[in-house]
Amino acid sequence: MIVDTNREVNPRRGWRRAGQVTGVALALALTIAGCSSGTKTSSSPSTNPPTTSPSQSSSITASGGPPTEEQACGTKPVTMQAYVETGFPDVIDLMHLFTKQYPNVTWNIRQDQFAVLTQNAPLVLSGPNPPDIMRLPQLSGLVHDHLLKNLDSYYDAYGWSSFPSAQLAQLRMPPSGHPRGSGSLWAMGLNYSLTGVFYNKTLAAKIGMTSPPKTLAEFDALLAKAKAAGLTPIVQFNGGATGGLLFPLQQLMADYGPTDAINNWIFQKPGATIDTPSNLEAVKHLKQWIDNGYFNSDANATDYAKMMSKFEHGEGVFMFDGDWESGNLDKLMPGQVGFFLMPPLKEGDKYAAMSAPLTYGIAATAKHADCAAFFFNWVATNPDARQMNVEVGGSNPGGPPNLPIPVKEGTLVAQTLAAGKIIAQENTAMDFIANATGAIYAQAWTPEVQKLFAGQESPEGVLQKVQAAYEQEIKSGA
Repeated sequence: MIVDTNREVNPRRGWRRAGQVTGVALALALTIAGCSSGTKTSSSPSTNPPTTSPSQSSSITASGGPPTEEQACGTKPVTMQAYVETGFPDVIDLMHLFTKQYPNVTWNIRQDQFAVLTQNAPLVLSGPNPPDIMRLPQLSGLVHDHLLKNLDSYYDAYGWSSFPSAQLAQLRMPPSGHPRGSGSLWAMGLNYSLTGVFYNKTLAAKIGMTSPPKTLAEFDALLAKAKAAGLTPIVQFNGGATGGLLFPLQQLMADYGPTDAINNWIFQKPGATIDTPSNLEAVKHLKQWIDNGYFNSDANATDYAKMMSKFEHGEGVFMFDGDWESGNLDKLMPGQVGFFLMPPLKEGDKYAAMSAPLTYGIAATAKHADCAAFFFNWVATNPDARQMNVEVGGSNPGGPPNLPIPVKEGTLVAQTLAAGKIIAQENTAMDFIANATGAIYAQAWTPEVQKLFAGQESPEGVLQKVQAAYEQEIKSGA
């Protein structure tokens, strides 16, 4: 049985935020997210290492092979506390499947949109009844405040050294929380995805698009044709607490400059800045799209669910989004949607994409940490779980590279997974710029791109104000 404390949620997947990605070549396609709200906790975050009782300590060791479910979860009834992101049915479906295979484990699930998770994470994790498993919008501050369980012992016990190193390096950092990319393991990805551009095949044909654009200039030309034809070139969300224009903006940043510099900023590397000449060119290009009327005019009043509804009803030619929608679109618009990676500035340049894990962690004082870790391993290695991740989530399930990825040829899911292989080969995966600090997304990026869209902010102002907020948060240990 699964108890869901937030039933009234959007059935579609929320936009997924990219987690932590290093510049190491990815051995597989690596995600970006959220929409709806639940209840909030009001306890204060702790800045001291929590006291862990013997019952909460890990009993899992690396001896005798990987732990069994009985060893990790016990034989008596166990109710796992889970705090997940609204709009991700695959995660809840995986929990259903886990209970079907292991009936003694049931779930009490709470759901919230991404922005609320960002605000609530320190409070919830430091509270009297923290979740065993929680969606983590950002790791650094939580690790710094000793609110997450170190997963190194599980890494040894389950043999996660067989996973591609880059797959887990994204979730590693020292106890100080930064820089990211090395150190102890603090979280796991329940799947791995990437972003790009979806397009309506029927509308694309009307503007003469016979194949995906190979350069940014070709894409610009298609947008101009769509506008001239009376179509909405790009349907995008940018309303409320979710700045969806960051999707095309970061893709433009990767066109005008190197992805390593973007990741260095997100990883809080010394001296890194978002306020660079190449990024300024990217913001100016985005502003030109805005001024040309290439986005839906109500973008600042459009949330993620409304964007998806618009696209599904043929109200936009293109949409910047992630592969987590591919399974959904295969069902709702079979054969009608295509996907391509953002074209580079010049033909022959490398493609790039935001690409990272759907990050989940375990509270430092979780009552069922061992069972949570078993669940993480099961998601990555169980054949049924892997198939569900692909079919429902449209995402790469990760795990050992020798395990098959079940996908039906000719589907949109197959297209997005193939795009992920290109990013892996090009070594151009980026974390999401909203992940740089705990509050940078809600308090800086979102209001700045909303003001840019409304004509109330300049491209220079966007980068200057975001960088100032970033530096202030780093000083405060975010």
